[in-house]
Amino acid sequence: MKIVLFEPQIPQNTGNIVRTCSITGAGLVLVRPLGFRISDKTLKRAGLDYWDEVDIEYIDDLEKYLEQSSSPFYFFSSKASRPYTDISFGDQDILIFGSETAGLPQAIHDKWANQFYTIPMKSDKRSLNLSNTAAIVSYEALRQQAFEPLLN
Repeated sequence: MKIVLFEPQIPQNTGNIVRTCSITGAGLVLVRPLGFRISDKTLKRAGLDYWDEVDIEYIDDLEKYLEQSSSPFYFFSSKASRPYTDISFGDQDILIFGSETAGLPQAIHDKWANQFYTIPMKSDKRSLNLSNTAAIVSYEALRQQAFEPLLN
């Protein structure tokens, strides 16, 4: 499984997601531009000593990356209508999350509208924290696989 962060802006969120990737065995893909430097102290502190344990890729073009991938991929957005629990997750899935400030580009929504899912929440609320969202979806994927990827 891979977690993709599209143009992340908040270093602490990315650091927390690094920790989630480390304990779940997921890879991490960061789509540039990033809203921080990788050397940022708050980023490193949030990820603690997990950075060396995570396979991290840096890419510039999400569409090209997905078009070249043979793995199933899903987008998560507060603007989607189908719940993330409708997905039958597999161990090679790519889970894609938009930036904290702008989400995912409209062109991505238009191109892959059928692959957008949401975490249900109260209608008068804006969104969940990015690192919480990534953890919720990651663990649902693992739960559906009877946590098999954690047993290796």
